[in-house]
Amino acid sequence: MSDASTQTKFSNPAPLGLAGFALTTWLLSMINAGWFDGDAMGMVLACALAYGGTAQAIAGVMELPRGNTFGATAFLSYGAFWWSFALFVLFLHDKVPPAFVGWYLFLWGVFTFYMWLGTLRAPRALQMIFLALWITFFLLAAGEWTGMARLHQAGGYTGLLTAVLAFYLSAAEIINDSQQRTVLPIG
Repeated sequence: MSDASTQTKFSNPAPLGLAGFALTTWLLSMINAGWFDGDAMGMVLACALAYGGTAQAIAGVMELPRGNTFGATAFLSYGAFWWSFALFVLFLHDKVPPAFVGWYLFLWGVFTFYMWLGTLRAPRALQMIFLALWITFFLLAAGEWTGMARLHQAGGYTGLLTAVLAFYLSAAEIINDSQQRTVLPIG
């Protein structure tokens, strides 16, 4: 038995995980949308390893003592996604056929789809992130399978939308908590 004065309050790691996801997703999506070419990939990889990968994984571990299975699964998985993406680009990019890359993206889309189903009772802002993200993965997979640049570009633009939504929810959680009221609604 514990009283209120001795209970431990864990900080909310979601704003950190969402920000790491959003920033890294935005950078990669600018390349996918055609705003920048592959010469910009170095910055994406740096962010993928440090912020998208590591900071998200830290956020996922921080969700565990809070008992948040969804948050832990999401942040640890997408943190691992960014690490796997960076390792792929650095070491394997020219050695893997596009169709296999399509399967990689498609399976991340499948994972994201059932995670989206897990958000259907969560705030609308979180639902929209996962909705946009599974569509992003499926568009990018289709682009790899068909070689159609327009599908890849559409995946890039949907990725940009995903990043904006994730930045919004990260900001809302920080601002609403610090103001102790709803400044940015999350639905």
